[in-house]
Amino acid sequence: MSSSEVPSDVPRGNGAGFIKYFKYDIVSGLLVFLIALPLCLGISLACGYPPIAGIFTAIIGAILTTFVSNSELTIKGPAAGLIVIAIGCIEDFGGDGMTGGWTDADLAAYQAALAVGVAAAILQILFGLFRGGILGEFFPISAVHGMLAAIGVIIIIKQFPVALGVSAGGEPLEMLREIPHYVVEANPAIAAIGIVSILIMFLWPLAGRKVGILKMIPSPMIVLLVTVPMGLGFDLLHEHSYTLQGHQYQLGEQYLVKMPERVFGMFDDITAPDFAALKQFKAWKWAMMFFIIGSLESLLSAKAVDLLDPWKRKTSMNRDVLAVGVGNLCASLVGGLPMISEIVRSKANIDNGARTRFADMWHGVFLLLCVALIPTILHEIPLAALAGMLVYTGYRLAHPTEFIHVYQIGKEQLAIFVTTLLVVLATDLLIGVAAGIILKMVIHVANGVPIKSLFKPYIEVQEIDGGTSLILARESAVFSNWIPFRRQIEQIGLVQRRNLIVDVSETKLIDHSVMEKLEEMERDFEQEGLTFEVRGLETLQPLADNAHAARKRVLTTMRRLTVIADEGIEEWLEAQFVERGASGFVSSPCRGGGGLESAPGDVPSNSKVRIEVVMSHETCDVVLGFLRKDVLPEHPLTACVETVEVVRREPFEATTAEIPA
Repeated sequence: MSSSEVPSDVPRGNGAGFIKYFKYDIVSGLLVFLIALPLCLGISLACGYPPIAGIFTAIIGAILTTFVSNSELTIKGPAAGLIVIAIGCIEDFGGDGMTGGWTDADLAAYQAALAVGVAAAILQILFGLFRGGILGEFFPISAVHGMLAAIGVIIIIKQFPVALGVSAGGEPLEMLREIPHYVVEANPAIAAIGIVSILIMFLWPLAGRKVGILKMIPSPMIVLLVTVPMGLGFDLLHEHSYTLQGHQYQLGEQYLVKMPERVFGMFDDITAPDFAALKQFKAWKWAMMFFIIGSLESLLSAKAVDLLDPWKRKTSMNRDVLAVGVGNLCASLVGGLPMISEIVRSKANIDNGARTRFADMWHGVFLLLCVALIPTILHEIPLAALAGMLVYTGYRLAHPTEFIHVYQIGKEQLAIFVTTLLVVLATDLLIGVAAGIILKMVIHVANGVPIKSLFKPYIEVQEIDGGTSLILARESAVFSNWIPFRRQIEQIGLVQRRNLIVDVSETKLIDHSVMEKLEEMERDFEQEGLTFEVRGLETLQPLADNAHAARKRVLTTMRRLTVIADEGIEEWLEAQFVERGASGFVSSPCRGGGGLESAPGDVPSNSKVRIEVVMSHETCDVVLGFLRKDVLPEHPLTACVETVEVVRREPFEATTAEIPA
């Protein structure tokens, strides 16, 4: 949205805003609905739930949470990031989702998963009520991105066989080894639909960059416009077989989305949870995973949407988690998937010109009308088309540029990212994230962070004047001690309405997560009309050439020049050294003899001056050139250079203002 299109007043999702911004919100709601419909169906099937479950979640998330959260632009609904947990829960309770059709075992697992969803939702509600939203600040960014990349890889591995028309299951690494087998066993007609879907998802955005009008049509809708006729052409509505190159293949409704067979039939599919499942210990393992990962993803998405909001409105994270919890509770009670604040649809909402939270509500209304009134049309959507969309979604989560971006921030960040990804693939999400957190702590200790400061920030607060305070940080500023550090910043600055200076010059390490969070705090202060300044970063050495790279205190190598010369040229030499870039010097009288001033056998003792200058290698080269060219031909002196290590480089470097042009 260009600045010229942004109204001067800030849109608010109240009664007046509903009327004033109606035309913007309903149009955006319609366009987001076109994206959400196929994704909700696909995500639900990938989770091992009935396809209608994803629609239930999106409708409840859109219509109910609109009036609970204060976020104006986030879209609530099922998300690809929870697929891995959901299908894991279903499989742990004995179901296999789409594999082999819908059986009694699948129904029992589904009802158990709904009970788990209710338990997780109650935890989220309590989390929001007791202001636990700040705990989302604890997790290191690289570990979170590694987890999301692993989820993307798992989605690709799990959905690729579906796109080929092959029934498959198992652990991600086992399925990865079986991919050549899946290709050989592919059903050609179904694979054609799946491959066309994948190609459209990848190529349509590229076409949109060259032809602007194509951006108006979301790629998932193009997939449906192409693949539904393909499914009708292959006559998937009727059971039959065909032969190709001597192989016989089956086609039929098992390759189509199962939907209600009549208008308003969706209400027949409302399913109650089986709360008896909560008596089993494993149910609480999955409830904690839904709670932790779902809340974390939702918080990260809500924060990302705040940054994208043209009016820079700020979401209450505690209230947003509460809204997601309430939505999850209602969705699980009627047979829906878990939901989060979803970033992809929220970004589309912003791009489509939404003004207030009612755009989210309208997208839910359109979903309700579509599924209630035309379910038989939705039944014609091929499963392979939905799988193709999810393969692309997985690719977006595990995009190769993610690896490059993390590497640019620092090699240690890449190690954390890759470790988290690999451990998630080999075990599960919680163990993978824990592995990333532990590795990050080990790296911090190796970089000199005292163990005592891993979880406790050592800070000193000083008042500069009536409206400004200074926080002096010592020891470390890292992800694991950021929450109490942030609370101090918010209490002194945002609550007491004071400008704030954070001095980090006495820390041994500031990690990548805190570097990004300090930048976020600067934006928060700016929105409140306050100033937030970070001082002392120049005293620490970045671990990579990136603004968000971790910074570490290290000893810096400098050169120390020692000159022994006549007292008569002392002041002149000192002035010349400063003029050429030295920040200062130390001089002292001394006596000495020998060298160029004495004849053989005669060593007189004369009054001398000893001048010592510590400077950078570059400045030292300039000064030595001056001594050789302009001083030694006229004045005998002794000069020696040695390499020394200093704690801070800056005191020995002249500022630009001190160095004459």
